[in-house]
Amino acid sequence: MLKYLILTLALCAVAYADDEWKPKTGDDIKQIRIECLKEHPLSGDQISQLKQLIFPDEPDVREYLLCSAQKLDIFCTHEGYHADRLAKQFKMDLTEEEALEIAQGCIDKNEEGSPADVWAFRGHKCLMASKIGDKVKAFVKAKHDAAEAAKASA
Repeated sequence: MLKYLILTLALCAVAYADDEWKPKTGDDIKQIRIECLKEHPLSGDQISQLKQLIFPDEPDVREYLLCSAQKLDIFCTHEGYHADRLAKQFKMDLTEEEALEIAQGCIDKNEEGSPADVWAFRGHKCLMASKIGDKVKAFVKAKHDAAEAAKASA
């Protein structure tokens, strides 16, 4: 009976924790990137590629992306990506339903038993090849162009 009670409480805690999850802000994401770069250093070339939204399938990059996904609370090593959280975090100007459908199409249960970094990279690669990825790329390009324009006029 005690085991049943503990299991029930644990499941309720997980369900409640999911209700409490909120998308991270731009500042949160920036801090997470800094922390993950400290924990999983990348070469200058790798950082340049990431800035261009090119994600090479290399162990260092995969570990960095895994770290970021875990700190964003959108991926865990037991369940993989949380489609609902992915949709909320990266919906951009899509409806949450459309973003959720895309996210659900990109996640898997890791039937092949890949290491966590490979599993997370696989989902990330799919997401970046989707309409969500297109929106993220357009957003980053617009921010870059605005920063360049501000430099030019200064």
